[in-house]
This record gives sequence, C-alpha cells and structure tokens, in this order.
Amino acid sequence: MIIYDLNCDNNHRFEGWFQNADAFEAQLDEKLVCCPQCDSHNVRRVPSAVAISGHHVEQVRESSASSSVAPTSTALMPVGEHATALYRQLIQTIVSHSEDVGHSFADEARKIHYNEAPQRPIRGQASEDECDALRDEGIQILSLPVPKDEH
Repeated sequence: MIIYDLNCDNNHRFEGWFQNADAFEAQLDEKLVCCPQCDSHNVRRVPSAVAISGHHVEQVRESSASSSVAPTSTALMPVGEHATALYRQLIQTIVSHSEDVGHSFADEARKIHYNEAPQRPIRGQASEDECDALRDEGIQILSLPVPKDEH
C-alpha cells in the first residue's frame, strides 16, 4: 500500500491510496483519479513524506495536510496503530481548519445552512437529539469521537 500526495490543476492538494505504483498509473490513465474538491482529472503527484507498504510506515509524515481519497480510487485501510494515527491526523486537520463554536454548534450550523451566518467550517458539541434534528432538516454534519489529547 502506498499513499501519494496529489495536486490537481486548480492546486487542490489531497492524498490518494493505491495498491502500488502501477495501480496509480493505471487509474490515472483511465481518468479514475480525480480531485475531491473540483472533480478535475488533471492530477499529478507531488513530493510525499509518507509511504505505507504492508503494515509498516516507511517514512514519517512531515505535515498534517488534509487527507482525502478520490471516490473512484481504491484503498486498503491499515489496521491497529496505523488506523489510529490516521484518525488522529484527520481530527488534527479538522481542528486546525475549523472554528470551534462550542455548545452552540446546532444553532450555528442552522444559521450557516439558512444563510444567516457566513459559510465556514465549524466544529463543536451537540447532543444526539440535536444532531438528529439537524439531519432531519437536511443539514449535513459529521459526528466524530475526538481522542482525549486532540481537544
């Protein structure tokens, strides 16, 4: 398993997980790799600090860039410590790229959804009932448990 850092022609950076280098090239040639932000198929590899092969990390990740996989890419998720490390990286990215609105999450999400507040990524706390009510209103949210040291 290898992870490539990728850029599209609109300079959106994302990661792609591939079985091997040949799988990446084949998917790229068949236009199966696309940017998750703009759907561009004009994608190129950029220098990467991570490569996972089998069950060990070959290099240490130097940045906590956003990690996304194009919907048509293939991925084999690592287990155990690798999955935990990737989950922590996801949480760190969300925390560093969003505004903490605390216990006002449900109210602020509604304001954003109904264009009463500026569009922006937010995070905070909401009860299960509040989350269900938001989803019932068609407001897309993602509930994630946050590791203790990531608060």
